[in-house]
Amino acid sequence: MTKAAATNHSPRRKKFSEPYRLDSDPLWFKDAVIYELHVRAFSDTSEDGSGDFKGLISKLPYLQDLGVNAIWLLPFYPSPLRDDGYDIADYASVNPMFGDLGDVHQFIKEAHRRGIRVVTELVCNHTSDQHPWFQRARRARPGSVYRDFYVWSSTNQRYQDARIIFKDFEVSNWTWDQVAGAYYWHRFYSHQPDLNFENPRVKEAIFRACDFWLDMGVDGVRLDAVPYLFEREGTNCENLPETHEFLREMRKHIDDNYPNRMLLAEANQWPEDAVAYFGNGDECHMNFHFPLMPRLFMSIRMEDRFPIVDILAQTPPIPDNSQWALFLRNHDELTLEMVTDEERDYMYRSYTQDRAARINLGIRRRLAPLLGNDRKRIELMNGLLLSLPGTPVIYYGDEIGMGDNIFLGDRNGVRTPMQWSADRNAGFSGANRQRLYLPVVTDPEYHYEAINVETQAGNPHSLLSWMKRVIALRKRHRAFGRGTLELLRPENRKVLAFVRRYESEQILCVANLSRFLQVVELDLAHWKGMVPIELFGTTELPTVGDTPYYLTLGPHSFYWFSLQPKPSQQLVSDWSLTATTLPEVQVPAAWESVLVDGGKEAFESILLNYIRQRRWFAGKARRLKSIQITDWIDIRTAEGTAYLTTIVASYAEGDPETYLLPLAH
Repeated sequence: MTKAAATNHSPRRKKFSEPYRLDSDPLWFKDAVIYELHVRAFSDTSEDGSGDFKGLISKLPYLQDLGVNAIWLLPFYPSPLRDDGYDIADYASVNPMFGDLGDVHQFIKEAHRRGIRVVTELVCNHTSDQHPWFQRARRARPGSVYRDFYVWSSTNQRYQDARIIFKDFEVSNWTWDQVAGAYYWHRFYSHQPDLNFENPRVKEAIFRACDFWLDMGVDGVRLDAVPYLFEREGTNCENLPETHEFLREMRKHIDDNYPNRMLLAEANQWPEDAVAYFGNGDECHMNFHFPLMPRLFMSIRMEDRFPIVDILAQTPPIPDNSQWALFLRNHDELTLEMVTDEERDYMYRSYTQDRAARINLGIRRRLAPLLGNDRKRIELMNGLLLSLPGTPVIYYGDEIGMGDNIFLGDRNGVRTPMQWSADRNAGFSGANRQRLYLPVVTDPEYHYEAINVETQAGNPHSLLSWMKRVIALRKRHRAFGRGTLELLRPENRKVLAFVRRYESEQILCVANLSRFLQVVELDLAHWKGMVPIELFGTTELPTVGDTPYYLTLGPHSFYWFSLQPKPSQQLVSDWSLTATTLPEVQVPAAWESVLVDGGKEAFESILLNYIRQRRWFAGKARRLKSIQITDWIDIRTAEGTAYLTTIVASYAEGDPETYLLPLAH
């Protein structure tokens, strides 16, 4: 499908020229840390009880400070809101309660200015029954093009092999429509009729909707419920070849017209089926690894690495230009579809002491309540999320340990307002409390007066402060986003250990899944002569030798070690360095881009190793943790532009030091 064919019949936004401060790497999503949020739940400036885009724009400095570099927005389109916005009534507009298209444009521009990319939803499997397409279809003549925008039948006995996904709410995938005088097909709620992708006009309409938001400037599109696009008798109506053909068409269309954009599939399938959504690198760029998520919770409960190792062993290799998306929690229930019946029963017994927490085939709880609000277990799970192969997705509020309310019905218990402060309505809104779209959490253990951003931002030992540090640390090492995985198999099954490799970087990750102290002997013969340096405190451990490497691990602790050659003590004069021995810095645009946003973080990691060897650096006897560029000025001369930067060197112990470092190119 050519771009012209895909866009002739729909209003289009003109592409805006934006001075992006984003690099041009087509694989940017591999290094991303994605933050999932609902505009409705984040910040309300209009004081109507629901969040809006202006409120979200006002909170961008918080997200930038947290360290995330991509935002995934849940649906914000016009909708009856019977399924939290996933029942869409118009693909090319904004629900007025959240703002208008101008607000979205401004949000994208401000996010890009801060080096943050934007991912939106394309709910292409179904619409709301209030969508004009469905209202037209139910009144159209049977067999007509407009009628065939949806899947109709005179009987509800077709496609009997397709499972019912929302078993707690639906008894059939067919619902009778009095106006049409026929049954319509739906894989989810009965108010969400499925589109008919056998109709070429449906494909064109979805392409137009996708183009609309890509023209607006969004960087990625999440394809909701993508395995269910087509139906065929005698199958379970999932993962059909026609779906993959459609995805290849969409990928080619986007690659040809929108460089450096990303497609993220929501395919809740077993690994062998989920991997098919990458194709040969010509379908979706990313896909969620649904089966891994429940097994992380299973392993920490069983205190055994087997569930994690087993599902990773079942996961086939993926194309080099593709990436898994990993998550601990999101806006839905903790789904238990991709586990065995025995495993599901175990998870229910372990994590749903209150049966009200169960819904469909899952558990409707946030991360902190699932883990008993145990800080060590929360840190361990986030450590695994950030170090296993894939791009981490953090659900809003989990960075502060927000609680939930399982008595709100459906999945609304994990969709409550963001808790910004101890003020009225948790600082989310100035509206009358009764106008809030959902009540704020007032459970004694997770009350918003105790669990909120303002309180934790002022405490360097809070969960929020820890999350900032661990995210910043991950972003300094590309091996986490792009590296290979090599599992180690020590005798102690309560310990999970693996090595991530990328180019010259090798990072050993070790996690104690047990609530008790553990000892482990690791076979590191391949890294003989290397020195493990603990990344959080830059503590240097003994050199790896011929014997197994012995470690003692505290309860629910995890460590990241950089495996490095034994450092030379010889210092080289700056004046004796040649161009071949100086570190190489690649910049996407103007040279000053290494001093701002995403480029700054990569450059700071280079400076970290560079200044250790400088004669003028006074901290050689101390353990250097990080380098941060805090300010800079440009100095223009006849020979070009130089930069005078202020850098702060932070150490494992003691106060930081500030240096003035001139840079030129």
